[in-house]
Amino acid sequence: MPTRILTDDLLHTIRGRAAAHDRANDYFDDDLADLKAAGYLAALVPTDLGGPGLGLADVVHEQARLAGAAPATALAVNMHHVWTGVARFLHDRGDTSMDWLLEEARDGEVFAFGYSEAGNDLVLLGSRTQARPDGAGGYTFHGRKIFTSNSPGWTRLGVMGLDDTTDPDNPVIVHAFIPRDGGGFEILDDWDTLGMRASQSRTTVLDGAHAPADRVMRKVAPGLSLDPYVLGIFTSFELLTASVYAGIADRALELAVETVGTRTSMKTGKPYSQDPDIRWRIASAALAQDGIWPQFDQAAAAIDDGENLGAAWFRQTAGIKVRATETARYVVDEAIRCSGGSTYFNRSELGRLYRDVLAGIFHPSDDESAHSTVAQSLLGPLE
Repeated sequence: MPTRILTDDLLHTIRGRAAAHDRANDYFDDDLADLKAAGYLAALVPTDLGGPGLGLADVVHEQARLAGAAPATALAVNMHHVWTGVARFLHDRGDTSMDWLLEEARDGEVFAFGYSEAGNDLVLLGSRTQARPDGAGGYTFHGRKIFTSNSPGWTRLGVMGLDDTTDPDNPVIVHAFIPRDGGGFEILDDWDTLGMRASQSRTTVLDGAHAPADRVMRKVAPGLSLDPYVLGIFTSFELLTASVYAGIADRALELAVETVGTRTSMKTGKPYSQDPDIRWRIASAALAQDGIWPQFDQAAAAIDDGENLGAAWFRQTAGIKVRATETARYVVDEAIRCSGGSTYFNRSELGRLYRDVLAGIFHPSDDESAHSTVAQSLLGPLE
């Protein structure tokens, strides 16, 4: 059984706030304070660095439980866990270059993921942001990042940009971290969305944000890379992000079961839990969801055990992300269909889950990217 940090009481408290944060379209400062106090932001910090030492397989399950209480909170916190996941991935493989991040997470720093760019379908393989060398081994960053979850709360932002000036014939993607108190950026108040509202994933405009030399983590050539840093980002992001949507599906199924047991049919006088069509829908949703968790457990356990699958990690984890998010949409849809018209109101938790689950289609790897990854693994690159 996975190791847990989040107590049922804490999750109950966080669930009780989720609807209000959604209505107000504000940030979950109260949830963040409670999660920090519980030690959850340090979950992946190994015991030898003073942390609780949970593995990725543990945190995947914890993220799903948190998402079942408050999806937007889970999604934003997820981007912090992605970075601690990368650092843990390296640490477990003998690379201590990001142990500083694990130590800072242990001490209360909050990390965010500033990688997404409008129109950049290369994702990790290229960037529209400029990385300009400062002459001392560091870089300033100039560009526009979208969907920066945790915008009001982060203290450290992971960013990437393209340096094509140092050696124009050999450009590199620069991966680095900038501090919030260093300036050189503007966070726009532009987050007014259909769902995942409390995540406050605002646009971040970088205009000289500086990463010193000791916070420049990698410089890799554009295109596919098997650098452990890139593999750590890809695998951590795919599994942890997908787990949020698996948690939404788990909660939706739970709510549907509760609802059909209390709604009564005027036609039969029996609860809808006795209606064969409703039973078929709920069973169909459960059958789909039951196939997701073994995939998470197998992949996350392999990462925790230090397995080296190389390029196969891209296909495996991208596939899990797509299957988990698409299955979650199906499960929530079936739960809505079983639960009646009340779910169409904003006050309905299922209605909110329906809005939140749609965000899953926008995270990398999207459906097209995943199909391209799998096709390349089977057929080789396009000529």
